[in-house]
Amino acid sequence: MNVFWFIPTHGDSRYLGTSEGARAADLAYFQQVAIAADTLGYEGVLLPTGRSCEDAWVVASSLIAATRRLKFLVAIRPGLSSPGLSARMAATFDRLSNGRLLINVVTGGDSAELEGDGLFVDHDTRYEITDEFLHIWRKLLAASHTNEAIDFDGKHLGSKGGKALYPPVQHPHPPLWFGGSSPAAHDMAGEHIDTYLTWGEPPEAVAKKIADIRQRAAAHGRTIRFGVRLHVIVRETEEEAWADAERLISRLDDETIARAQSAFGKMDSEGQRRMAALHGGKRGTRKELEVYPNLWAGVGLVRGGAGTALVGNPEQVAARMKEYADLGIETFILSGYPHLEESYRFAELVFPLLPGHQAKSTNGPLSGPFGEVVGNQYLPRASAS
Repeated sequence: MNVFWFIPTHGDSRYLGTSEGARAADLAYFQQVAIAADTLGYEGVLLPTGRSCEDAWVVASSLIAATRRLKFLVAIRPGLSSPGLSARMAATFDRLSNGRLLINVVTGGDSAELEGDGLFVDHDTRYEITDEFLHIWRKLLAASHTNEAIDFDGKHLGSKGGKALYPPVQHPHPPLWFGGSSPAAHDMAGEHIDTYLTWGEPPEAVAKKIADIRQRAAAHGRTIRFGVRLHVIVRETEEEAWADAERLISRLDDETIARAQSAFGKMDSEGQRRMAALHGGKRGTRKELEVYPNLWAGVGLVRGGAGTALVGNPEQVAARMKEYADLGIETFILSGYPHLEESYRFAELVFPLLPGHQAKSTNGPLSGPFGEVVGNQYLPRASAS
């Protein structure tokens, strides 16, 4: 299992939907979260994109020097930037980070936001643009290793004598990641994408997605990897975890939920529609929001995109992750509130239960013991007597 964390560039808090318990989303905090993820042993971090966030490329660039091995999953936006500019940005970032860039292809599902950014096309046309964008983007970076020029003449996009003079470290280009639930999205993923991401739906729904994507990829003679995007609330006991899940949404009122759901309802994203269907736009009880054992839809009441969380004790969370892994999920992109503290909780409580993982420093063996020295002279035991 590859486990990623999340840089909260749209804000962080102890309570959803309110400024109470919130903290400043600034460079110092982003660096704290990134350094924690890097030293705790997370594979990489996802940076969100859109008008509700600080720009992902600028923030990710500011974190290169603060980290040693952490990978950065950063979005390209077909239709909002040109494939040539995006290719050069990707190559530069990959070179400066020594091959630590992963590309998140975000076609977008909020038409109001996209129109605000100057893109006035319907859902399926956006995927036509994405398809042509990726044909150009991939050819440019592949050709950059041999200093060749490329031509492309499409319905929406084109390139004549396009070049990227500085090749990326990764060959032929940084891996492409993508999430989308519509038939058009699945078609595009099958042809272009290296890792397909799903939001945290119940395992049966995820299994159907995986089977469909595999079939579409096979039609192009390709294989594809899979990941899932989830929040997590893990505590030493199940009771503590569910109490903190309830606490996370305890400041929400019906008006705030209704405003959020109204905004989500105007989107043409199939993935967002599927997230909303899990909770029905109502706060509900634990029984109503627990859509599968330890899978809770409360986050999606006011948060767009990924709206479900794994909730439970370490053994329960690890068991649910294994259930997804048995379907073919290799990468788990996780987040939790607040993100700094939850990154430590998950690493300390769950990493020891996952194959090939443990909470550890990336700087090599520590010079001193884990934990505080007892009585000024005794090293702490592995567990309390």
